[in-house]
Amino acid sequence: MPTEILMPALSPTMEEGTLAKWLVKEGDTVSSGDLLAEIETDKATMEFEAVDEGTIGKILVDGGTEGVKVNTPIAVLLEEGESADDIDTSGGGKGADEKAPTEAEASPATKTPEAGKGGSETPAPQSTGPIPAPKDDKGDRIFASPLARRIAKDKGLDLTQIKGSGPKGRIVKADVLDAKPEAKAAKAEAAPAAAEGAKAMPAGMGADTVLKMYEDREFEEVKLDGMRKTIAARLTEAKQTIPHFYLRRDIKLDALLKFRSQLNKQLEGRGVKLSVNDFIIKASALALQAVPDANAVWAGDRVLKLKPSDVAVAVAIEGGLFTPVLKDADTKSVSALSAEMKDLAARARDRKLAPHEYQGGSFAVSNLGMFGIDNFDAVINPPHGGILAVGAGVKKPVVNDEGEIEVATIMSVTLSVDHRVIDGALGAQLLEQIVQNLENPMVMLA
Repeated sequence: MPTEILMPALSPTMEEGTLAKWLVKEGDTVSSGDLLAEIETDKATMEFEAVDEGTIGKILVDGGTEGVKVNTPIAVLLEEGESADDIDTSGGGKGADEKAPTEAEASPATKTPEAGKGGSETPAPQSTGPIPAPKDDKGDRIFASPLARRIAKDKGLDLTQIKGSGPKGRIVKADVLDAKPEAKAAKAEAAPAAAEGAKAMPAGMGADTVLKMYEDREFEEVKLDGMRKTIAARLTEAKQTIPHFYLRRDIKLDALLKFRSQLNKQLEGRGVKLSVNDFIIKASALALQAVPDANAVWAGDRVLKLKPSDVAVAVAIEGGLFTPVLKDADTKSVSALSAEMKDLAARARDRKLAPHEYQGGSFAVSNLGMFGIDNFDAVINPPHGGILAVGAGVKKPVVNDEGEIEVATIMSVTLSVDHRVIDGALGAQLLEQIVQNLENPMVMLA
């Protein structure tokens, strides 16, 4: 039977999006991985790929349509042997979440007209009809494409043990061909209950109330885009649900600045120029390894302690910000981190990051020093355990170890910590390790 192509959720907070344009037309043949459309999410404009092979039988949502809800059918895919005549145009087509009878309910058996009067049931022929949709141990339907179900049946695979890579975990052809069954991911149980809170706009005075307050003043009304709505919701959630506490330290940068200058001279021929922020990322990643209990995230009813140091970095863009994640930052050289950060920042400003590039991490860095900010307190980005707010390096008089006054370049940092994940003493140990790494930069290369 024809398969509906649904509006995908291309980011964790996406509820609806704009179907910017179609890259295929009705009658085109597509394979898994082919580009179907460009979709604008709350974070970026992204390309949507086909997960099954077939022919585009009908386009249900025109290009340029705004406010298309996730899981809304946007097109119909025909399999081999099917035609446009097979498409149900009565408006009764079933989306992924509708309560229509499933194939599993329709296919196992058929009753004779007399069955309701005590007659017997006749088994449906096993060689015809659709393959029943499998269910998990809770009786919930496992979503899989018809082609995937047929291949799984032929290969004797249990679909409940296969992880789907399609939209919303739908099992597609490539998943069953790989034939690598997996147990159900435990991470689903660890999803924070607070995620539901991110879907709603923050509470407060309603628009009518605020408009009335300023009805006699001139103003320009700016419509919120998806990114600004998401930022407002997530930061409100963060400040309302995360018990923040703050740890502050001053860091002497002179040794780092001298070391950085020497490295940049040696790397000039390779076109590499390291920034202070590159060293801050490296110092944070190594500190998370040195204080492993602080390399953790809040997961609703438990804490997840991570093994790798995945550090997110705030990047300001027009109308909002991204936090791309530098994965395994503790294992990479400063020059490699620098190159990766430049690439991620450039694509963030163009809104070209893929979701996996800004999801995850256990810790974040937000640097406003280049704007002349001496110090500030950053808001934790859930589910991270902490975020380091970095101010500008400023020359100040300080007292050295010999009791003499000298001029040094001092950078003020503030570590915002989620007290559910990290206690005060543990947070102090993490910040001390970051300070030691930055004040003794050669240690980071050892």
